[in-house]
Amino acid sequence: MTIAAPVAPGLTAAEVADRVQRGLTNDLPPRSGRTTWDIVRANVFTRINFLLMVLFIMVLTTGSIVNALFGFLIIINSGIGIVQELRAKRTLDNLAVVGEGKPTVRRDGVSAELAREAVVLDDLIEIGPGDQIIVDGEVVEASYLEVDESLLTGESDPLLKEVGDPVMSGSFVVAGVGAFRATRVGHDSYAAQLVAEASRFSLVKSELQTGINKILRLITWLLVPVGVATIFVQWNQPGVWQDKILATAGALVPMVPEGLVLLTSLAFAVGVVRLGQRNVLVQELPAIEGLARVDVVCADKTGTLTENGLRFTHVELLDGADEAAINRVLAQLAAADPRPNASMKALGHALADDADAWPVTGMAPFTSAKKWSGISFGERGNWIIGAPDVLAGPTTVASQSAERIGSTGRRVLLLASSDLAVDDTEAPGTVTPAALVVLEQKVRPEARDTLAYFAEQGVAVKVISGDNATSVGAVTGSLGVAATSVVDARDLPEDAVAFADEVERASVFGRVTPQQKRQMVAALQSRGHNVAMTGDGVNDVLAIKDSDLGVAMGSGAAATRSVAQLVLLDDSFATLPHVVAEGRRVIGNIERVANFFLTKTMYSIILALLVAVWGLQFPFVPIHISFVGWFTIGIPASILALAPNAERARPGFLKRVMSFSIPSGFVVAVTTFVAYLLVKPSVGADPALHVQASTAALLTLMIGGAWVMIATARPYEWWKLVMIGLCALAAYLVIFWLPYQVPGWIQAWPFLARFDPQLDPGNLTMMTTTAWLGLVAVVLVEAIWWASGRFAGERRVLFGSLAEK
Repeated sequence: MTIAAPVAPGLTAAEVADRVQRGLTNDLPPRSGRTTWDIVRANVFTRINFLLMVLFIMVLTTGSIVNALFGFLIIINSGIGIVQELRAKRTLDNLAVVGEGKPTVRRDGVSAELAREAVVLDDLIEIGPGDQIIVDGEVVEASYLEVDESLLTGESDPLLKEVGDPVMSGSFVVAGVGAFRATRVGHDSYAAQLVAEASRFSLVKSELQTGINKILRLITWLLVPVGVATIFVQWNQPGVWQDKILATAGALVPMVPEGLVLLTSLAFAVGVVRLGQRNVLVQELPAIEGLARVDVVCADKTGTLTENGLRFTHVELLDGADEAAINRVLAQLAAADPRPNASMKALGHALADDADAWPVTGMAPFTSAKKWSGISFGERGNWIIGAPDVLAGPTTVASQSAERIGSTGRRVLLLASSDLAVDDTEAPGTVTPAALVVLEQKVRPEARDTLAYFAEQGVAVKVISGDNATSVGAVTGSLGVAATSVVDARDLPEDAVAFADEVERASVFGRVTPQQKRQMVAALQSRGHNVAMTGDGVNDVLAIKDSDLGVAMGSGAAATRSVAQLVLLDDSFATLPHVVAEGRRVIGNIERVANFFLTKTMYSIILALLVAVWGLQFPFVPIHISFVGWFTIGIPASILALAPNAERARPGFLKRVMSFSIPSGFVVAVTTFVAYLLVKPSVGADPALHVQASTAALLTLMIGGAWVMIATARPYEWWKLVMIGLCALAAYLVIFWLPYQVPGWIQAWPFLARFDPQLDPGNLTMMTTTAWLGLVAVVLVEAIWWASGRFAGERRVLFGSLAEK
């Protein structure tokens, strides 16, 4: 292949303006995947809101405003959901603008970086190693251009692209340089689908969302028949129609898990915003759940544990080579490379040569697979630079010297001449070592603390690098990783089982190829691990794509950023502990919230069913249920949903939630129903006795529901105890203080009669009886909490650190 010089100036300004006017632009879907209207519609027009609205209107017809307070949940739920999702959308959109790669577009003969949306049909786009193909096109210039299309076709080997070959958006360049003409842009290209899928603000393929959906389906199947039975029984009770409506609403309102979906969305949205404040771009919302489940982090050394930049220190001459001549060769290699990597940039910066450029007759771009690059300079020779142990063999003097230098943590390259042109199919051929090139790489100052954090949290770290194993071991050893576990990936067994055993055992790997990185991720996943892969280079793309959680550095290759679920825009490895902690907070707290709301729904359904079977009037009106909801569920759940939580998420979300919530809901419902049966006055008795009986039964419900909250909030910390104390105080005031104040308020302001909560704790016998039944509920819920922990394989604790698993 010959080296292609630029052949076309690209579109003119007039041609660009014409295409913009005709709409032939690269319009892409919203980065966050949802428009503002999508968010508003999803939060307002829901089945839960529709059901609550119907009940709200029915209760308003009775004239009892206090019993219609639950209707404000529609406004509150929708408002909070809209505000938080819009904040998350704005955060995602703003960070995406910063983090996305900008294509280099040639117009009027001048090349410049433009936003993706600025590309128009027939634009000439220049590409090099690590660049993503952002629109479909046809190659017009190619110099040893190799494109990886594995993300589209599954083909693992890069494809050599010649002039006239098509390129598809979603593929990426692994070697060489070139340019292509855009033939399909905007919604016509695969890029539009890629953006829509990669950045969608959704909970797709999430165990958590799957579990919540199953809970909602279960509730729906139970709610329909119980709801119908409740309506039938309540409308056949004696009394005025207003009382029937209030009793029906009192039974149906608590069955609706109105806060479960809200607080789930809220926790995820707040997670996106908090991560955004740390310069972390969340490109797929399920990534937050993935954060909480990660137990292995595979980290690329370069750009992750060490800084991206390298510094040339010196050369060690071999076989009597002349230092000045060697430096000149290195300078010419760096100057002739059209897209230099970090090593070549370091050489070019340190060894700038004012002499005329040597004519280039052949070129072999660097790839992680072959570990070397080279340029043929005609009569001045064929020069190759790359890994010493690959080019010269591991037993040669050059390789042994490189091992010695590499053991200090420095990067060592071998400069050698070859008897073949570098672009020959048999290259590199026979090489003659000329010098060892020594480069210094700086360890990130925060790397040690970050690795120590993962060790404390039980997260294994695997350092996977294409560099020499000895050099990688020296760097990781300085960070506290045992040097005895360093493995040269070329020595890994081919047998899949033995391969997985070795990958699971060792912690540091050198000379790893891109395909081996992918195999390592798959091997760890096959052993039940949730794997995060961090990287910045094009050689990390496939492993990042296959991992459970792909994390890219903001300064990394565009292709790497495009396939990652998270992008660390500030390139700080120290951000990862905060990222993991945020994921654990979100998922752990959503599980707590699910326990609250499923328990409430279960005891509401079972209580309504028992009342219907006995043919009784429902003991509570909506305001009674609202009191219980506020002080045992709503307020505590809202606080706990956003509280710190360092517990690593585990599979089995649905089993854990249902093993506690269903029996606890049953206990609370049965004890409340028995309490009502024991204190219920006969038909035709004084209405005041019915109010006293309802208040007494409410005490049992409040005590049982409160203990569900108290158990779920464990392990206790000071702020949780304060929260529990304040909620208990509020519940006490509502039941035992408020009823004695209301008559005076109504006498002073008659319009407050519409706000009468219909409570009377004045019957000591009734209140004592139901209080004892509340204590029975406490004992049984406590037993269920301990038993469900054993069933789920947890060790329960009351105070201090989180439960150990």
